[in-house]
This record gives sequence, C-alpha cells and structure tokens, in this order.
Amino acid sequence: MNVRLLSLLFLLFSMTIAAQEIVSNTQQVVSSPDGTYRFTFYQRSFGEDNLRMCYTVDYKGIPIVEESELGVEIKNQLFESALGVPNETCQIWCENLKLTNVSQGNQDKTWKPVYGERAEVRNHYNGMTLHFSKGVGDKNAISAYDRRKNYFMDIEVRAYNQGVAFRYHFPEATNGLFLHITGERTNFTMPAGTMAYYSRWAQSHYTLRPLEGWGSDESERPLTLKLPNGLMVALTEAAMIDYARGKFALSAEKPSTLQTSLYSSADVITPYNTPWRVIMVGERAVDLINNNDLVLNLNEPCLIEDTSWIKPGKIFRCCNLKQAEVLKGIDFAAERGLQYVHLDASWYGPEMKVASDATTVAEDKDLDIPAICQYAASKGIGVMVYVNQRALVQQLDELLPLYKKWGLKGIKFGFVQIGNQRWSTWLHEAIRKCAQYGMMVDIHDEYVPTGFSRTYPNLMTQEGIAGNEEMPDATHNVTLPFTRYIAGAGDYTPCYFNNRVKNTKAHQLAMAAVYYSPLQFLYWYDSPDLYKGEQELEFWKSIPTVWDDSRALDGEVGEYIVQARRSGDEWFVGAMTNKEARTVTVPTDFLTPGKRYTVALYEDDDKLNTRTNVRITHKKIKAGDKLTLKLKESGGAAMHFVPLEK
Repeated sequence: MNVRLLSLLFLLFSMTIAAQEIVSNTQQVVSSPDGTYRFTFYQRSFGEDNLRMCYTVDYKGIPIVEESELGVEIKNQLFESALGVPNETCQIWCENLKLTNVSQGNQDKTWKPVYGERAEVRNHYNGMTLHFSKGVGDKNAISAYDRRKNYFMDIEVRAYNQGVAFRYHFPEATNGLFLHITGERTNFTMPAGTMAYYSRWAQSHYTLRPLEGWGSDESERPLTLKLPNGLMVALTEAAMIDYARGKFALSAEKPSTLQTSLYSSADVITPYNTPWRVIMVGERAVDLINNNDLVLNLNEPCLIEDTSWIKPGKIFRCCNLKQAEVLKGIDFAAERGLQYVHLDASWYGPEMKVASDATTVAEDKDLDIPAICQYAASKGIGVMVYVNQRALVQQLDELLPLYKKWGLKGIKFGFVQIGNQRWSTWLHEAIRKCAQYGMMVDIHDEYVPTGFSRTYPNLMTQEGIAGNEEMPDATHNVTLPFTRYIAGAGDYTPCYFNNRVKNTKAHQLAMAAVYYSPLQFLYWYDSPDLYKGEQELEFWKSIPTVWDDSRALDGEVGEYIVQARRSGDEWFVGAMTNKEARTVTVPTDFLTPGKRYTVALYEDDDKLNTRTNVRITHKKIKAGDKLTLKLKESGGAAMHFVPLEK
C-alpha cells in the first residue's frame, strides 16, 4: 500500500473520529441573507468531562475560519462553592455548558447617520442566539441558595452580507452577583499559510508576517489577513464601551490560530454584553473598505435627541498661542474654507503636570478665549481646545459648563489611557457628558474606534493611527485604508508645506479624499505665513469631510488606493501609491449615467519646476470614461468632478 493511500485512509479515519466527538444535537447554523457567509456552531468533546464550544465560518463555501473555540473565562468564588468544584474548573467557565434553546431572528432596516461616509446605512442580517446554562439548581427554584447555583450565558450571532459578528450576553443573574471575567477563549484558526498585516500598537507601522514566531507579541485591531487563496480577511471588534480592549496573540497550542487577548480582567454586572467579535471577507482588498458600515451597525442607534450642534468640518491648528497669532489663524481658516481653529497643548500650562489648571489660561500665554470665540464666530469659525486626560479626569464636570460659557465647540482629549475596563468606561462616559454640554470630541493617542460614534455622534474622530505627527512613508499611507480605517474615522492630520513630509504634494492633497475624518485637521505643522497662494489648494478648500456616498474603487494593501466620495452631485477622488511609481486606470462608472462632468485633476509634475510641482488640468468627460493616471513614486493625484449644466 503506497504512502498516498495510507495518508488518505488516515484522513478519513480522523474525520470519522472527529465527527463522533461532535455532540450532534448542538450543531446550529446561520447564514447571511445572500447565503455568502455561513457560521456553524457546535460543541465538541475534548476528552472526558471536557465539552467545548466551537465554530467555523465559510465564505461562498470556502473555509475562512477553521474549527475555533468560543467562550469566556470567569473566576467567581461563590460559583465555586455553589458547584463544589475546584477553582481551576471555574476559571474555564465555558466548558460543559448546556445548550438549552436556540432562537432565530433577522432584521432589514435602513438608518440615516447624523453624518458619515454614506447618507444611508442598511442594517440587514440573519441572527441566531444560543442559550446556555451552567449549574445544578432549578432556575425557577424558590430557595435563593438553589437559584444561585445557576449561571446563564447566550452567544449572539449575526450574519450580514458584509461579514459575521458574535458576542457573549449574560442575562440577569439569579443570584445578583457580578462576574469576574479574566479572559476569553475566543480564537480564530486561519488556513495554513495565512499572512497578517501586523501592528503592535495603534500608532505603529505595519509588517507582513506569517502566523508563527510572534512570541509574546500581540497585534492591534483591526487585523487584516491575506489568505493563501487570495481572499482578504479583517478581524476586529465593535461596541467596546465598558470592557477591556482586545488584541490578537498567537495561540501556543494550535498552529495558525489567533487568540483574543484582553488587556486585563473585567468585572461586569448582569445583564451585560461583551463587545462584538467581527469577521469580514473581501474577494478584493477594497471590499473590506466598502463594507466598513458593519462596525457601526453593531452599535446602538443615536441617543442624542438634538444633534443640530454637531457640525463636521476642517480645522487649522494654532501652535503659536498668542492672541494676535490665533486671530491670524482664524483669518487663515476663513480664507481657506476651514470651519474651525484649534488651540493646541499648553494653553493652560504644561499638559503633563497634574497641577495644570484647565479652567484658566497659563500666565505666559496672551490669550482671551471668550474674545477669541467671539471673533471666530464673526468669521463663521468655531474654536476647539486641547486638554490632556490628566486635567479631564480631575476637572471634567467643572470644565464643561465653563467651556460652553466661553463659546467653545469641542475638546481634543490628549494622551488618553486605554486598555483596561476602568479607562474604557471613563472615556465613553466622558463623551456622554460632553454631549450634554454640546461639545464635540476628538480623542488622541492610542484609542481605536469600535463604532460608538453611531450612538454618540459628538465623538467625531480619533487618532489611534501613525499619522503626520510621525511623517510616515507612502507605503504606510496606502496600508492604512485597508487596516486602521476599517474601524472608523482616523485623525491623520495631513500637512502640506513641512519639509519633513516624505511624499509628494499631490499625495498629500489626495489624503483629504482617501482618509475619512469628520473633523479633518489640515495644514498640520504649517502656518499661515507659508501659504503663497498655491492654486492646487483649492482642492482642500472645496472638499467636505462627510459624504453621501463613498466607494473604494481599486487598490492593494501597501501598494495603492483609489477612493471616490460624493457630496451632493459632486465627486472627489484621491489616488495614492507607495514608494513605487505606477500607472492607475480610474473608471468613472461611479458617476451618474448619461451625465457629463468637468474634472479638475491635480497631479505631480517635476517638469514644472515650481514650488510644489503640482499640475492642474481641467477636462470634460462623461460617466463611464476612464482616466489614466501616471503616479510617481510616493505620489498621488486628486480629482474634483462637477456636473456640467444641461
């Protein structure tokens, strides 16, 4: 008998044994409305008295997530005494759960965000909730002692046409006790040979790594993966509001397996929902970008009744904190079509010092903030300020009514603490408080969005990105749309004139169309004196920051991106390449069929020998025409389409 036949027989034998280990009456399936995604749940025996929860995810019949585990780890002393089992057994709480019921449901609704990348978002999914119990008592028992012997948990699954998501729900406990969650069993076993766009922290750069040899390293979310068959996958989390942040570590027990790694434990009072774990698949890399509404759909609807004061816009940062210079910045913002100015760190003293008082202007600063707000308002400009979290923690309840009285429109939270449950809860509660006083919020440093801006849209944007503060190269810039921006808006802070920028001027121009941020800082590190009337900056002047429609047209991770966005009947398109020159063809089938447009095209041209070397061309085209762009290394192009009047 040859080796190949022996291998085949061994595989068939293994499959037969595996099938016997699966508890057949626990297998449950939910598919997306279009049948593309299929989530399969089952419980498998891993030895005597060791029944674990498992799942798989298929895309068009192709295995995406192979057999992986579900569950949470809970350590509760009273639960231990109630069941009469040792502490280690209670720690692995997700084993030997009893599946008591399965409920099905679906939803197909369209909602309108206060602002966003699209004017309407469809929330369409098939759902399944798996109900589990653990304990020895009767749920309906009269005795409190008997009732406290039971614990209950649900797994909620939603299958969208854009991806699959699941979370753990704990119904109200019969004993009234909190749950001490020490970790999750949740993991994702990927096909052998899968590569990951690894990023160690939110503001770091990306490296393409196999799912092996990470050691103790963990990767940020979203984590974008490239499967051996060419499919792209993104793993992330949604609705992480009062829990511990999750990252991805490699399993020490199973090859090609990513383990959910919590920053710390979490103490929760039931009823309680953990964050959603999200799996998205793209046949093309841009599919992941175009399906990013999934993160918002997994959050609760808007809870702010009057949202008229929430106004997206472009911002100029004032670094020279003298009254005359700030007024000059306001004039510059009005001239350049911006909507806000921002007073940067240290206006109230050294931001890192606990003693700095954010209710007063520092003695060495010549600033009258109420007068600045009044002057800005006369120019149609709003004013925002930077406040370090050290001051926010101590003074937030005092600051908010005062800032409202001064006339401020928003606060940039600086150096936020993130990761554990305490600071997650504090941060989102601070956003809620800001909404009560009409304050928009921009969170800086390591915070990565998980969709909370749907519920509280005064959370306009956030950093959690290696942007122009670090002057990254073009390869990093064309990796971001397929990684970090899947999670939501990113405050990259584009600038134009600074001599540390590694990329071309047209590359920088295109960022305003490629990168989504409802509050978009422009001219970062620049000053009004640097502007000499460059005509190509009309693109930044005319472009909005929120959209009626957005479509990623073409691109590959770390290579290039072509992104189109619509406001009214006008379209703005940005194209960016990495450190290699390339020719890109832009189809214009996103335009209204039958209409003709004039397009202003901004491209790099070293032959101009001007200060910025940006060539401006105006063309007339019809919908469906193709534009060919020759992008130089680290370059790009920006386009503005305006319909021709009939």
